[in-house]
Amino acid sequence: MSVTGAPGGTTLRRRVTVRGVVQGVGFRPYVHALATSLGLTGHVTNTPDGVVVEVEGGPGAVDRFCARLAPDAPPLARVDGVDHQDVPVTGDGAFTILASRAGGRAGALIPPDTATCAACLDELADPADRRHRHPFVNCTHCGPRFTIVTGLPYDRAHTTMAGFPLCPRCAREYADPADRRFHAQPVACPDCGPRLRLLVRHPRAAGAAEEITDADPVAGARRLLARGAVLAVKGLGGYHLACDATDPAAVALLRRRKARGDKPFALMARSADDIGHLVSLTAAERELLGGAARPIVLLRRHAIGGAAGPRPAEQVAPGSPDLGVMLPYTPLHHLLLGLPGDPDGPRLLVMTSGNVSGEPIVTDDGEALERLAHLADAWLTHDRPIRVPCDDSVVRLCDGKPLVVRRARGYAPLPLDLPVPVRPALAVGGDLKNAFCLGEGRRAWLSAHIGDMDDLATQRAFARAVAQLEAITPVRPGLFAADRHPGYRSARWAVRTAAGRGVGGVVRVQHHHAHIAAAMAEHGLDGTRPVLGAAFDGTGHGDDGAVWGGEFLLADYAGFRRLGHLAYVPLPGGDAAVRRPYRMALAHLRAAGLDWSPDLPCVTACPATELTVLSRQLARGINCVPTSSMGRLFDAVSSLAGVCHRAGYEAQAAVELEAAALSAPGGDGTAYAFAVREAAAGEGPLRADPAPVLAAVVDDLRAGVPTASIAARFHRAVAGLVHRVCLLIRDRHGVDTVALTGGVFLNSLLSSACAAALAADGLTVLRHHLVPPGDGGLALGQLMVAARAGGPGGPTP
Repeated sequence: MSVTGAPGGTTLRRRVTVRGVVQGVGFRPYVHALATSLGLTGHVTNTPDGVVVEVEGGPGAVDRFCARLAPDAPPLARVDGVDHQDVPVTGDGAFTILASRAGGRAGALIPPDTATCAACLDELADPADRRHRHPFVNCTHCGPRFTIVTGLPYDRAHTTMAGFPLCPRCAREYADPADRRFHAQPVACPDCGPRLRLLVRHPRAAGAAEEITDADPVAGARRLLARGAVLAVKGLGGYHLACDATDPAAVALLRRRKARGDKPFALMARSADDIGHLVSLTAAERELLGGAARPIVLLRRHAIGGAAGPRPAEQVAPGSPDLGVMLPYTPLHHLLLGLPGDPDGPRLLVMTSGNVSGEPIVTDDGEALERLAHLADAWLTHDRPIRVPCDDSVVRLCDGKPLVVRRARGYAPLPLDLPVPVRPALAVGGDLKNAFCLGEGRRAWLSAHIGDMDDLATQRAFARAVAQLEAITPVRPGLFAADRHPGYRSARWAVRTAAGRGVGGVVRVQHHHAHIAAAMAEHGLDGTRPVLGAAFDGTGHGDDGAVWGGEFLLADYAGFRRLGHLAYVPLPGGDAAVRRPYRMALAHLRAAGLDWSPDLPCVTACPATELTVLSRQLARGINCVPTSSMGRLFDAVSSLAGVCHRAGYEAQAAVELEAAALSAPGGDGTAYAFAVREAAAGEGPLRADPAPVLAAVVDDLRAGVPTASIAARFHRAVAGLVHRVCLLIRDRHGVDTVALTGGVFLNSLLSSACAAALAADGLTVLRHHLVPPGDGGLALGQLMVAARAGGPGGPTP
């Protein structure tokens, strides 16, 4: 904070610039109320750089205003900086809110979309209120923000509400400093819109729909859900596909239409009380469920039985140890599920992204009718445009702290604080679970989840999202960063775009180095001391051309050394081995010198003809890239133990292996053990050989040990490996901080066991809480490495 000398006299005028999340959160009305309560005159306005205030009055009152400005800010505000400058007195007669000022660099922060507040819910449920059952009720404390912004400064004219002129009553509320909707940009009511519609698929015209006009759209939608229909429901950041989660036929229909395999669906429940009989629910998880962000929260299931209540069909999340649950976050959701005292309506809904598998979420109404025509029976839609696609965020609690699985609605586009300043840069992330990152100075804007870049529609969505985030941040990238994988589409886009903008080369960052750098940045490490990163995932391009994924790297932002890794095994057929975990089991058995005995589940799962071809392929090394992937080892053990032989979605085999381990009886502390081998002459990285683990699994299978116990013993083996290798490296290199990162550490059972063992021996453990440990957080690490480009990960043309 900087203060200049004040002129003398009994009246003082001070200009105050406030930066942070201070637009779209009721900050100007708050400033107006604070200034007038202290008897001050002047004005407040939005600018692209933040909120600028000038206050005039007695020096004591001006000082009190400045002292209270940040601490008493509205609940959705985040004040990052306040600058003061005394200016000449002008003799204003009142305090006013001026029209926003345009021009200059964007520096104000746009808030994320926020769940409907309690006051608006009361109005929604009150028959005497003029917004009773209005699906778009909002105020300065809640409602759409990020997904409706078209430009800065944040005013109604720069949102998708620009097409809805305020009716006289809304205009009075908007102009009344005492009203909760004073300068609330998305303010709406039944008179000024938006308008809800229910469309049903035309019975005779393929790809066409007709509007139901003779009934309440919500009531009609609820009747369709009760009859087993699949609805496309327009939300804040895109369409959902919804059905009654308690109806097995409806869930199976949606799963079949979406070609989703066994990937779990998310649930939406009226309240936390409606799921307490289904999951273990702590006070912290209740708070997360009901908070302003309203993410999907992954909750551990109870055993079958327990208290009575609505139960989802088994097809909702087959084989998963968790249920992904969210609570209503828009007025329309509340109406659809039922307001307090409403006995009708669904108790649990499946709410999954409105898209074809592999494509981005649908936001455009015309596209929704076309692209979702074969998925939905009806569309519950409205005429407020969605400017920015934004999926639901996914979070779980691990050891009582948040672990972000997918960062999107409710969190984006809030920036992350950086431990060291960076040049203006754009890091494009990876090709799976893509998210990109813009950064400058000590701020980084990690985008909302984009998706997998193997689809052309997703690549277009990526380009639009980059342009949109650049438009609402001050960053004009002079540097690009991308993964080293030669085939990544995200990297190719970065090379093309950098050349088109005349930026020059692109910093190519090794995948696992980026994971570790992301963990370091999240925890505020400046990079002056290296950390040991255990970077475990499914796939990452290694410097030696192999597929890495079970890595122990000594790293800072400038570079890394590979001090250990999982022993290489062949990856037979590339993606074919990912989709068919039995292939990885057979490859690991062969590498361990273990026979493909017919009594082993993975051998039985492999068709005889494929078994013959696979044997020849491994013997000759045809299309068998070596891999050190821990994710692929989880796949192998999952199939070897008979848990999962075919994966219909990413990490299915590992997820189901974790579920099996969680069901293991207590009291069995047995653990398998890896062999840790030194390189020749003591030089080069340690190698963790899983052969003893695999042999022990085979022995336990033949001894009739329950699958759950085998799964638990394997998890303990991996945790034991992390513990052992980290202690060895600490003793040799003096590093006492360990980062657990990569998608494998979304496994909370493994993450918790590793952290506990390492902490017990005095090591500082870094785990992700703000950004995903998987590829959704990769771009943050790329940004940090690019800022120190020069070592491994330095610029390449």
